[in-house]
Amino acid sequence: MEKFKTITNFLLRNKKIIISVVVLLVITFVLIHFLKEEEIDPVYPVVTVERVKQEDVAIYGEYVGRVRAQQFVEIRARVEGYLERMLFEEGTHIDKNQLLFVINQDRYKARVDKAKAQLNKDKAQANKAERDLERIRPLYEQNATSQLDLDNAIAAYETAKASVSMSEADLYQAELELGYTTVNSPISGYISESQVDLGTLVGPSSKSHLATIIKMDTVLIDFSMTALDYLKSKERNVELGQKDTTRSWQPHVTITLADNTIYPYKGLVDFAAPQVDELTGTFSVRAEMTNPDRTLLPGQFTKVKLLLDVRENANVVPLKSVDIEKGGAYIYVLRTDATVERRFIEIGPEINNNVVVERGLSAGEFIVTEGHHKLNPGDRVEFYLGN
Repeated sequence: MEKFKTITNFLLRNKKIIISVVVLLVITFVLIHFLKEEEIDPVYPVVTVERVKQEDVAIYGEYVGRVRAQQFVEIRARVEGYLERMLFEEGTHIDKNQLLFVINQDRYKARVDKAKAQLNKDKAQANKAERDLERIRPLYEQNATSQLDLDNAIAAYETAKASVSMSEADLYQAELELGYTTVNSPISGYISESQVDLGTLVGPSSKSHLATIIKMDTVLIDFSMTALDYLKSKERNVELGQKDTTRSWQPHVTITLADNTIYPYKGLVDFAAPQVDELTGTFSVRAEMTNPDRTLLPGQFTKVKLLLDVRENANVVPLKSVDIEKGGAYIYVLRTDATVERRFIEIGPEINNNVVVERGLSAGEFIVTEGHHKLNPGDRVEFYLGN
């Protein structure tokens, strides 16, 4: 009984100490419990991974271009005269060889008639000279006439023949000038408004520009490339303006219209200047493009997108998965044991939201695309497969 009282008194006197000890034991137990749980179920960083893809990558350059008519022909008068008729409707489509203008023909018809009369006269004289020569030649052979008479007959005949040739040339020139009084279209296309009025005196020495015809079913797109783009295309064995049948693709262009819509037809580059402009550091390139609906108008500016190269079977990764630092670009690669490796890579051109990896990755490897900013090399991760 005395022992019980002694223990009781001891507990009462050291109550606070005992409570503190109990609390400390409980806390210790709890800590040990949680530490064991962490060892059993560790928490790993959660990341998203994707497989490295191989695909054909088209590389484009963007430039400012200007539309030009494939053919732009100024119709001019080649002979002088008063404009009598205009046989077309301005702004309409004109066929090749269609009659457009008629210049007064009276003077040129008279010249033709005069040249014809002169030709007939010279032919008659040539016929007479030929007959005279045919009469004198047998007489000369019979010593009935002199050598001088024969020579004069021959000279008269040769002169008469030359006069016929001159008259034929004069007649041809007169008929040619008469033909120039009717002005026909040399090409098919759309004609501008008339630059002269009826009754105007036109001709080579006066106001000769009558109208303009523009061939618009096919247009040319002119634009300039930098010398650097040119050198890069040479490195890829791309000869702009020359068709290469060994490639599965050709340098073609697409253009964006003023309303930001894409023109539905594509054009092929058919010319590249052989030298760089020393003032601008650029060289001229031209593409030919079909224009059946006359959507493209000469003089119009447009955005040009030129296919410069196609990288076949290139390794492509999302741009968001690449980190850049002073040492270069790197990416986190998932190993087979669910740990990650930081691997430095050489990147190439960017396409949309992807980038070409020149070196450092192989097709089929898994890379971290989301959550890589919180990783360190060798970390074990919990991963989910992305798109």
